Amino acid sequence: MSARAVNDRPPREGEIALPFDPAETADDARVIFIGRIRSPWKTRGECPRNLSIARERGQAAVVEIDGPWRPGLAGLEQKTHIILAYWMDQAPRNLIVQAPRHGSGPRGVFALRSPARPNPVALATVRLTGLDIAAGVLNIDAIDCLDRTPLVDIKPWIGTIDQAGD
Repeated sequence: MSARAVNDRPPREGEIALPFDPAETADDARVIFIGRIRSPWKTRGECPRNLSIARERGQAAVVEIDGPWRPGLAGLEQKTHIILAYWMDQAPRNLIVQAPRHGSGPRGVFALRSPARPNPVALATVRLTGLDIAAGVLNIDAIDCLDRTPLVDIKPWIGTIDQAGD
């Protein structure tokens, strides 16, 4: 099955869309959003396609944690980096093969870091530049998602665990 239009763009050659929208057939995993990411990016056209480009642009971002989850930030002040898991809520969920603009041809969604995927979960390891636990505000060096993107989870980055081995 060939792709149909994806959000605001026509399908690219070689793309394949599922015949259904995974959001409409998904089992309820009961994911709770714990806050939002506040970024300078208001549209897909403005948003950098990855964290490296976001860092090059030099624009910091803020993570806002909702009240009930703020006590969970205790101890984070000792960390320099964190891993954010966020829900790319504006991404299409039906593309199973994509043809990235910057790629050399179509590839399966699981071979890409595109936000368009059955479950649009994104991960970013960011530098923590400020923390106000009482207000639920985390300042971070950069991010590659749209403003007000829902936050799923935060984990501390631990070099001895999270650094890739040889």
